[in-house]
Amino acid sequence: MCEEDTMPQNGIHAFAGIAVRKWMPNKEWLLLGLVLGNMAPDLDALAVAYATLAKLPDPESYHRTFTHSVFTVVVMAALFYFVAALTKNKKWNNFGTGFGIGILMHILLDLVLWFNGVPVLWPLITSELNFWSWFVKPEWLKILLDTGEFLAFGLFFLLLAWLAQKHNTDVPRVPALRTWAYAEFGLFVIFTFLFFFMPTLPMLYTIFGAAYLVSLIAAMIMTAQRVKTVETL
Repeated sequence: MCEEDTMPQNGIHAFAGIAVRKWMPNKEWLLLGLVLGNMAPDLDALAVAYATLAKLPDPESYHRTFTHSVFTVVVMAALFYFVAALTKNKKWNNFGTGFGIGILMHILLDLVLWFNGVPVLWPLITSELNFWSWFVKPEWLKILLDTGEFLAFGLFFLLLAWLAQKHNTDVPRVPALRTWAYAEFGLFVIFTFLFFFMPTLPMLYTIFGAAYLVSLIAAMIMTAQRVKTVETL
């Protein structure tokens, strides 16, 4: 990650997927797709990481492109429609519908909350739609938005643990969720301190970006592993 980037609070995107459950039809794997679709667009941070390590020009240009385009919603829905047809498993169609809606929710939430533009019609139109072009983020807010990633992930892991216990689903996996939650809270405290008081520490943003990617991938894997818990909502 470069120092100009402001992270998008992916844990809150996951919460958003769960929050809209009461308005969604009760179909298998639909909510799972919705939650994962809300998180998936920020996997483009992998491309940013590669571009940074490979010393490609302007690594941040790889963030918020294909994965944050409305055309991706159509592509993902169509992809899982064909998977459902090939496997003769309608649950994949439900998953694809939820996944596409989740990506769309992610784009809308980015536009409203995170003080950054989004190229919603990429690649046809590469310019960004930005509701916050007039706003200059103070440094303290940028730091808290960045490190708040770990706080949001930790709260999301605790929510999954609470839901598992409440509905008696995936109970053996609850300790792992709590361990990850406490680790995320620790990362939040550590990186907040470092960014405020030791911002010139060598490779600080690289280490931060690596921790973020691990957290994001872990959150998506643990969500997929706990499909029974997610489906009880």
